[in-house]
Amino acid sequence: MINNSTLGIYFFARTEKLAKDGKAPVYVRITVDGKRSLVTLKRYIEPDRWDKTAGYAKGFKENAKQLNAYIDIFRNKIYAAHKSLIDNDEIISAAEIKNVLLGRTTRMKTLVQLFEYHNQMMKEKVNIEYAPATLRRFETTLMHIKAFLKINYKKEDILLIALKHQFITDLEHYFRTERGCNHNSTMKYIKNLKKVVNIALNNDWLDKDPFKKFKTRIEPVERDYLTEEELKILKEKEFKIKRLEVTRDVFLFSCYTGLAFADVSKLDENNIAIGIDGEKWLRIKRSKTNTPSNIPLLPLALEIIEKYKDNPEAQYMNRLLPIKSNQKQNAYLKEIADLCEINKNLTTHLARHTFATTVTLANGVPIESVSSMLGHKSIQTTQIYSKVIEKKVSEDMLALKLRLKEKNKNQQKNTANGK
Repeated sequence: MINNSTLGIYFFARTEKLAKDGKAPVYVRITVDGKRSLVTLKRYIEPDRWDKTAGYAKGFKENAKQLNAYIDIFRNKIYAAHKSLIDNDEIISAAEIKNVLLGRTTRMKTLVQLFEYHNQMMKEKVNIEYAPATLRRFETTLMHIKAFLKINYKKEDILLIALKHQFITDLEHYFRTERGCNHNSTMKYIKNLKKVVNIALNNDWLDKDPFKKFKTRIEPVERDYLTEEELKILKEKEFKIKRLEVTRDVFLFSCYTGLAFADVSKLDENNIAIGIDGEKWLRIKRSKTNTPSNIPLLPLALEIIEKYKDNPEAQYMNRLLPIKSNQKQNAYLKEIADLCEINKNLTTHLARHTFATTVTLANGVPIESVSSMLGHKSIQTTQIYSKVIEKKVSEDMLALKLRLKEKNKNQQKNTANGK
């Protein structure tokens, strides 16, 4: 492999870091293509006995000779480390030469190896820093990348140094065509890869960022929600099948608390506390982001908690509500939508959107309060719902304008007819 990197070696005494006996530690500065790394030789010398220009100890005393001989040996080690990296098609950098000199073997060489390293680190932090669902998304991303490597590269893995801009664009094409992913799903997978690649960049395992000219832009999505009328239909509907009644109640509970299914499924009596107003509040840490979420309980939410207080299934699970799996919950919600003639895809996510829009923002709750209750890390996330409300206001006002225009036209017509 032809390598055009430039290598610079400079030995010096660090006079700003004198030991107690007044001696300065000797260091070497390794420079590759303008980027530097410092390595200590673990040797010391009196500052006035160091030749800055030559990079050696002055004089012919035995300790000076020994230090200068060690400097020559160390210089040869640096050249050998540099040559070893070239011969093995490794990344050539000052940091990497330093790693070889210090015997560090933690450097990740391949993409799959790095991704598995990341996922293992994340796995060890599940329920501490990450939700289980977050780990599953990265595991799924790795599964797709392995399939992509087999199809496009006929390989099980690829060297990190082989990651180029084209790799990213080819992967994007794969997600859109082979996997049939929409734009946002594709970008989310690519962003997962970008997070892993950043680990390599931050650790100097990779010199150049393959994402430098690639933009991972998520397109805004229209978030569906239930209107006041639809919520009323849902609340008043009587179900002959018990599982549908329970599913409806759990869904409504999310509509009036803003909690995601993962959070509702873990609620127990310990999550209920008396708030600053003397009323009952829910206090949780969101599963997805581990951010606190404090929510005053609205009357309907309290009614639902009271309704299932003595439910055997809820008691057995030590939960506030008898919860099915998210998959079953969403399947039953489809039945409920049909029975209630609600032409929307009822999901556990839609309940959270309904709380943000119809239940809170549409009723004048400040966006800062809504953001806090939803457990959003940034108010910008909540502003998506605010735009939904603005759109609804715009649509309502447009409908009003049309009615007023029609009314005015009829009045003019009546006046013209002498009525």
